[in-house]
Amino acid sequence: MSGLPILVAMTVALALDALFGEPRRWHPLVGFGRWARQVERALYDDARARGLLAWALAVLPPLTAVSALSLLAGWAGAWMAACVDAACLYFALGLRSLGEHARPVASALEEGRLDDARSAVGRMVSRDTGALDATGVAAAATESVLENGNDAVFGALFWCLLLGGPGVVLYRLANTLDATWGYQTPRLARFGWAAARIDDVMNWIPARLTALSYALLGRTRGALHCWRRQAPAWDSPNAGPVMAAGAGALGVRLGGPAPYHGRWEERPRLGEGAPADAATISAALRLVRRTTGLWWLATAAAVLLSVLVGGHAHA
Repeated sequence: MSGLPILVAMTVALALDALFGEPRRWHPLVGFGRWARQVERALYDDARARGLLAWALAVLPPLTAVSALSLLAGWAGAWMAACVDAACLYFALGLRSLGEHARPVASALEEGRLDDARSAVGRMVSRDTGALDATGVAAAATESVLENGNDAVFGALFWCLLLGGPGVVLYRLANTLDATWGYQTPRLARFGWAAARIDDVMNWIPARLTALSYALLGRTRGALHCWRRQAPAWDSPNAGPVMAAGAGALGVRLGGPAPYHGRWEERPRLGEGAPADAATISAALRLVRRTTGLWWLATAAAVLLSVLVGGHAHA
């Protein structure tokens, strides 16, 4: 995509997400999840090659359909193509949903309802939330907000800016399969290898742009320091920079031991400063929203510059 249509598509998608959030019924990703489970049942084997084949079979049919639709819309005109891209981006965004999941955690913590906070954060993370104290609950929610700022917002925006609707669909389906197959359980360690690695590749640039954006809009020096020193120790090559820079930007301590599947796992420390609390969750949401605004402004400035340069070239 190029020029004004890309900015309009981005603006419309963000506005639809702000107004309506994720569709409650008939979300395309729900249908894709069912399709992916059928593919897994048909092709599962404890082998990387079989996982790669399953990934291709799951992703290529919907990607081909959207690419064909985008191509047909492009023949009808740039604005029709922008409508397709806006729709794809809207279904991929989760900015409002992020707040809808995180704010109940913060509210419950502020009111001293720890059990409710544990239950609410359990809808955001995969760890055993029943074993968490108030600080652990706040840290888990804050980590989820920062990481999903990339996964549910900025990764989708990046691929929309780069490849339009088909890019968004490719990114979101790859991200969904990483969440479905990429977890390193014994059963999925080899079958889910391709899903995890493809998602790592597709998120490499967006994650670092997200981390840089967090740093620019928060405590810049601390964020860059935490990113440089702490991110390499994190097991995910993309979540590490995003959460380390985000924690540094907020001036909060995250990471550390967390309970998974009945046992506590050691994790590197992230960030610096005070322990997480309810206010930290709200601050993380504000950081993600401000970063969204920064990306919109950067896109608008780039579009305006291209128009000015193009107009000068034709003068």
